[in-house]
Amino acid sequence: MLITKQQLARIIDPVCYDEKRLVSITMALNETFKMFEIDTPLRICHFLAQVLHESSAFRYSAEIWGNTEAQERYDTRGDLGNTPEVDGDGYKYRGRGWIQLAGKSNYRMVSKEFGINFLVNPDLISQKPWDSLAAGLFWSRKGLNGYAEIDDILTITKKINAGFSGLNDRKMWLMKAKAVLVKNGQCQSLGYKMVTV
Repeated sequence: MLITKQQLARIIDPVCYDEKRLVSITMALNETFKMFEIDTPLRICHFLAQVLHESSAFRYSAEIWGNTEAQERYDTRGDLGNTPEVDGDGYKYRGRGWIQLAGKSNYRMVSKEFGINFLVNPDLISQKPWDSLAAGLFWSRKGLNGYAEIDDILTITKKINAGFSGLNDRKMWLMKAKAVLVKNGQCQSLGYKMVTV
């Protein structure tokens, strides 16, 4: 295990989940960390900072849809792989998973990677284990492990958000994760081994 439920509980405090949910989240994170080589203290801390912001500490695995101006523009955003017509693509392929994966092209990417047709059933990305694995795949495809290793939250945020929305919240989560997982560049020991750079 790369992170324990005790460490995760300390990071997300004062958010609190029952034992079953906390174990489920921890297992999903560890599976994602292993699959996508998010396996150093800084990589884990930066990944957590981003997904904790995007999912509001694992409360949400689908974008809250309110037909805002920005959300209405999703429908015709070709840069996300959506069609140029107003046909519901924005809502259908709205942000899902712990990193709020959005757009038809991203859903196509995870479909190809995992061999499941998320284009036909996009709600699956909101469910375990896809909420976590889709976030890990997006992280990997954007090459974010490298930026995490140099502690570059600005570039990571921009590659995830296409801007700096929520930057202070992301920084707060990063500080909390580092306080639990990192000491002088080394992983805090709670009975497991972690790779360090």
